[in-house]
Amino acid sequence: MPRPFDLLVVGELNVDIIINELHGFPVIGKEIFADNLRVVMGSSSAIFAANAAALLLKVAFAGKLGNDAYGRLILDQLKQRNINTEAVDVSEEWATGATIALNYGNDRAMITYPGAMAHFGMEDINPNLLNQARHLHVSSVFLQPCLKPNIVTLFKSAKESGMSTSLDPQWDPAEKWDIEWEELLPFVDYFLPNASEIMAITGSRDIESALNKLSSKAQTIVVKKGIEGALMFNKGKYLHQPVFLNNEVVDTIGAGDSFDAGFVAGLLYGLSEEESLKLAALCGAINTTAPGGTGAFTHINEIRNISIKKFNTVFPL
Repeated sequence: MPRPFDLLVVGELNVDIIINELHGFPVIGKEIFADNLRVVMGSSSAIFAANAAALLLKVAFAGKLGNDAYGRLILDQLKQRNINTEAVDVSEEWATGATIALNYGNDRAMITYPGAMAHFGMEDINPNLLNQARHLHVSSVFLQPCLKPNIVTLFKSAKESGMSTSLDPQWDPAEKWDIEWEELLPFVDYFLPNASEIMAITGSRDIESALNKLSSKAQTIVVKKGIEGALMFNKGKYLHQPVFLNNEVVDTIGAGDSFDAGFVAGLLYGLSEEESLKLAALCGAINTTAPGGTGAFTHINEIRNISIKKFNTVFPL
């Protein structure tokens, strides 16, 4: 029987308070000005879900936010992108999480208040959800301390229900990386860390060593390397995907999440892993042409236009 959703995203929800054009660096006891501020839907998981929906996947989201203005902003934006939010829990106890991003050119400093997303756990996920979608994606597991202890159970249950799965771990603010990777990775079809994350997880000094340490446990690993492109590792074979260069980068926030969305969308549309990797790189590059993690993914026709005009590439979906 066909499942109503292509993709179930289980993850964190917060707003991004993005501050640009700052007049210097913050100093304790002093005040500085900024010339630009935006409040937008943030979080790796929400950006991934929104951009996957823009690629015409049917997406459902499970997470937790507060019953407040920021929470309503997020719900409204998810719904505007045709994402099903019935599994989003609205808490009366906890406020919606927020990340303050101080942008300095291509670098940024971030401060995150976890709020409600830190209290989202396995008990908040209806088991029937795993029978409603074809694929499970989880991101930023270290920002979800109530979910993290049961992450193996979640992925094992997803595989038992017939789902394919992907995980983007994102950075661990505590730098402990305390997940039972040997137990988890056999249930993760596509492991999507960046270079810094996979080296930190494995205690390695280079990507190749990190991949070798995980080779007996993981299925397919895709490592995001920024301007150096991406590296896919599967059954002892490496495939390098160059980056699509954009000489007019507007914003890099969410580029990795857009990469993930392109990769998973390609797989769910039936493209090969190699074709999906190329689509992922293209989506990551398209992300940089507009501000915010979802700014470039407003409509599939606009995405196709950007692909042609900016990268001289026909968008494959």
